[in-house]
Amino acid sequence: MNLNDLYIQKKIQAGDIREFERLFMKYYEPLCRHAGNILNDMDTAEDMVQEFFYQFWKNRESFSLKFSLNAYLYQAIRNNSLHYLEHLAMRKNYAEKVLNEFRGMVPANVQTNVDLNDLNEAIRATLDQMPQRCSTVFRMNRFEGKKYREIAGILSISEKTVEADMSRALQIFRVALKEYTGRWD
Repeated sequence: MNLNDLYIQKKIQAGDIREFERLFMKYYEPLCRHAGNILNDMDTAEDMVQEFFYQFWKNRESFSLKFSLNAYLYQAIRNNSLHYLEHLAMRKNYAEKVLNEFRGMVPANVQTNVDLNDLNEAIRATLDQMPQRCSTVFRMNRFEGKKYREIAGILSISEKTVEADMSRALQIFRVALKEYTGRWD
């Protein structure tokens, strides 16, 4: 780490908004291109870089460089981009699993042509309407692959509460997807 990086770190940690703005202006576009190359989606890349800088400023006091500032920024955006892609893949896999289960509920003599995007939208809408903790527990378990014990530790609740919230979420999904699929009943 060079002295200039250390100077920038100390200024930003002290709350120097001008130094932070200079850093933002210098790195925003290159980091967007970097994320865009990974994500193949510039809109998402821009959102990700903006969110990164928001979190960077919000947590500036605990920020600590071990290497160069440039390396830190690019590595952080790379990690965030890969995490986002992993999250998308988990959501897609789960949606496909739900779709396959759903197709098993439809009588064999009924021709189905369910659009995966429609199902994803129904899942998203159902999650948005659930109680917050219930939705959070479900997302952590099904989209992030966390075990009940991990979720309990992260949310500072008991495993039994996690189990109860998951049961409630699954019941809400059964009702919501039943209504969603009601056109074939």
